[in-house]
Amino acid sequence: MKRFLNLLVVAILAGVITLGAYKTFLEPEAIVFTENETTPKTSLIPATYTTTNLNTADTNTDFTIAAEKTVNAVVHVKQYGITKSPRNLMEYFRNGGTTERRIQGAGSGVIITEDGYIVTNNHVIDGATDLEVTLNNNKSYKAEVIGTAPQSDIALIKIDTNEKLTYIPFGDSNNAKIGEWVLAVGNPFNLTSTVTAGIISAKSRDLNEYDGNFQSFIQTDAAINPGNSGGALVNIKGELIGINTAITSQTGSYVGYAFAVPSNNTRKIVEDILEFGDVQKGILGINGGNLTSEIKAKYNLNETQGVVITNVGEESGAKKAGLKVGDIIKEIDGIRIKKFSDLTGYVNTKNPNDVINVKIKRNSSELNLPVTLSKYVIQRYNIEDVGVEVANPNPEYLKKFNLDHGVIISKALSQKMQRYNLEGLIISEIDGKKVKNVLQVKQIIENKYPEEDITISLIDRDGEKREFVFQN
Repeated sequence: MKRFLNLLVVAILAGVITLGAYKTFLEPEAIVFTENETTPKTSLIPATYTTTNLNTADTNTDFTIAAEKTVNAVVHVKQYGITKSPRNLMEYFRNGGTTERRIQGAGSGVIITEDGYIVTNNHVIDGATDLEVTLNNNKSYKAEVIGTAPQSDIALIKIDTNEKLTYIPFGDSNNAKIGEWVLAVGNPFNLTSTVTAGIISAKSRDLNEYDGNFQSFIQTDAAINPGNSGGALVNIKGELIGINTAITSQTGSYVGYAFAVPSNNTRKIVEDILEFGDVQKGILGINGGNLTSEIKAKYNLNETQGVVITNVGEESGAKKAGLKVGDIIKEIDGIRIKKFSDLTGYVNTKNPNDVINVKIKRNSSELNLPVTLSKYVIQRYNIEDVGVEVANPNPEYLKKFNLDHGVIISKALSQKMQRYNLEGLIISEIDGKKVKNVLQVKQIIENKYPEEDITISLIDRDGEKREFVFQN
């Protein structure tokens, strides 16, 4: 025992001696920073990179709020129609080639007011004889078409209900940013109330830039499939920034590229339909094109972005404001114009007589010119299946027949119709729908199936109303 205690004392003394030697001869002198007026602060950058202006809420984006706000305001739209076609050769020879068959299609729609106005795509309701809308709570209603804009693929329909409906407020699609999170809400493959997420991949996307019908879509990679058409594209605040319309795919199903009509264009169409019965289209009054290598060579230009003016209408607002052939449009109302679809996308949100500020480059100078938009008016339209041409009448002419609507027959197209001396007669309704102008006539006719009959309400020279059915 005594021996063990001696060994323990020796071990402790050795440890103390070793530690003292390390402290005295080997350990480096400690450097201590203290906060005072003479000591500079360290500027070391931590290994984990974080920007100083990053909103931490954005790094943990919560889609549940936007989904809850919107899923009950997106509806299932079913359309029923009639088509005439033979099912087999025997039927073709027996029935002259046609047999009526009831068909059904489906898509989505977005409630935009608590009293039942719904926006959808025109192709969802095109040719429908009946429309049925089913809400997210499984209640179903009959719907009527209020108005359509086929060129923009937008339609406004309405259901009648006593309850106040959940609706999605319009957001400002001009403020949407590339890379921003969005949700697509709809009914793909009849899977009701489906929500998918993605980002905005591009803006002002034109899918038909070579056919003269310039468009301006929002492109997204949120999954959109057949049945999503007419549904909502919303931001994470739950605001409507687009109506889902199309996909680009070789298979017919989603492969990463989907397109929506911007909300600003949609809202303008809806407001025009409700106020005027059709779309009031304001136009700049120019023809132009993107700055391709051919265009740049033709006009001796060095610019890479913008729209070059190739023609200016004689009575247009552009002509009156001083725009010229060869001018390059760089901005409109402070919005950069990189290509023609940027220009049409913005101008299509404006009304006739609106004044826009156009920034152009002419030679080496930049000019800002205020331009008053002209009204785009279809003056004449041929109803081929009836055999007449119609035109917008003078309002004073309509008053003679105590009418506030109607179009005038300006010409008979076929020999059969030329017998009846139709020039000057007024068409007041087509298929039971009042027509106020040529554009409405065009929309009604173009939304019919090729084999559908056309019912014309005609006001004769004595002011009597007569109905005629033209069979196809």
